[in-house]
Amino acid sequence: MAAMTVSAQSIEQSKFFDNWYIGINGGVQTKTTHVKWMKNMNPNAGLRIGKNITPVFGLAVEDNVYFSNKPFTSIGTAVRYSNLSLLGTVNFSNLFGGYKGEPRGFEIVGLYGIGWFHTFGTESNRADYLEYEDRVGRINRMSSKVAIDFAFNFGSQKQWQFYIEPSLTYLFLGDCENTIPCHYGYGFVSSGDQPQYNLNNSAFQLNAGLVYKFKNSNGTHNFKLCDKLYTQAQFDALNDEINALRNRKPEVITKEVVKEVPAKQVVKEVKVEDLVFVTFAQGKSNLTADAKKALDEIKSDRHVQIVGTASPEGNAELNQRLSQARADVVADYLKARGVTVDEATGKGVQGTTSNRLAVVYVK
Repeated sequence: MAAMTVSAQSIEQSKFFDNWYIGINGGVQTKTTHVKWMKNMNPNAGLRIGKNITPVFGLAVEDNVYFSNKPFTSIGTAVRYSNLSLLGTVNFSNLFGGYKGEPRGFEIVGLYGIGWFHTFGTESNRADYLEYEDRVGRINRMSSKVAIDFAFNFGSQKQWQFYIEPSLTYLFLGDCENTIPCHYGYGFVSSGDQPQYNLNNSAFQLNAGLVYKFKNSNGTHNFKLCDKLYTQAQFDALNDEINALRNRKPEVITKEVVKEVPAKQVVKEVKVEDLVFVTFAQGKSNLTADAKKALDEIKSDRHVQIVGTASPEGNAELNQRLSQARADVVADYLKARGVTVDEATGKGVQGTTSNRLAVVYVK
C-alpha cells in the first residue's frame, strides 16, 4: 500500500471508472510434467477485464476455457474445464523505470493470483460412480496463476496493447492415489488438501492477447502526469509559495509577464489596474471560485489579451501545455460572458518563481 501511495503522487487523481480495460486472449496449455508437450497441447480462449490502480499496480479478473482432453480421458463435453482467476498486476517497467506520462512501446508486466478451477462432465461419465458425484466429472478446486506479460502498446494514444504471456497454473487438489478422479484421468496430484506449489500439479500455458483501454475522464486512455513527484514537505513549501504569490505586489509580476505582450498590440500604457491575475493550483488548469469572481469584474464590452504561465517545476513541454490550458480556460470563461478575447497564449515558465498564473490585460 505504501508503494501504491508513492506511485500515485506523481499522477493526476483519477476517478473510479478511469483506467479500465478489456481484452481477449488465446493459446495452448499442457501439463507441465510427465507428458510430451508437443503432442498434448490443449487450445484455450479467455476474457480479461481489469483496472490499473496506478501506473505500477492493478487488478484483473480473467476466465479461460479449455477445449481438449489431452492427455486425459475424454469427459464428453466440448469444454473440458475453466479457470476463473483474480489477478494482481505489477508493471515492472514503470516500477523500476518510472512512468513518463504515457506507456512505453514495450513493457514487462507480472501477474499473480488465485482462482476457481472447474472441470465439466456429463451424467454418462458418472453413471457408474454416483456415490462420487461431487468428485467425478464436475470437480471444483482452488487454482493459482503466475505469469509474465511481454506487452506492446500502440495506437494514437497507446490505447491498444498486444501481449505474449507464458504462465504456470497450479491446482490445489487432495490426495489422488486410488481415487475415482485419478482413474478418470485428472492426473494432477498433490500430497494433501493444503495448497502446494508443485510442478507435478501444474500446467504450462503460452497465450497471446489483445487489450483495449477505455477513455478516461481526462480525455486520455492512460494515466496523466502531474508536474513532478514531491514529498509532503515539498508540497507544503510549494503551497507556501502560492500563498506568497497572492500577496506579491502586482508590479513585480507585471515586469515578468506583460513584457511578453507585443508593443504593436498595446493601445495604451499598461497599468496595474488594467491587469487581472488568476492563480491556479499546482499542475491544474481549472478555475477556482475566487478566479471566477475576479473575472466577473471584467465588463462584457471589453477586449482582453491573456497570457498563461506555469511554475518552474516539471519539464518544459509539460509546462508549455499547462500554461496554454490555463490561458484557454480563462478565455473560454470570458467568451461565455461576452468579453472579446483578442489573444490567449501560453508562455510556459516566466521568471524563476511559482507563477502559476493567467494574466488578463483588459484593453
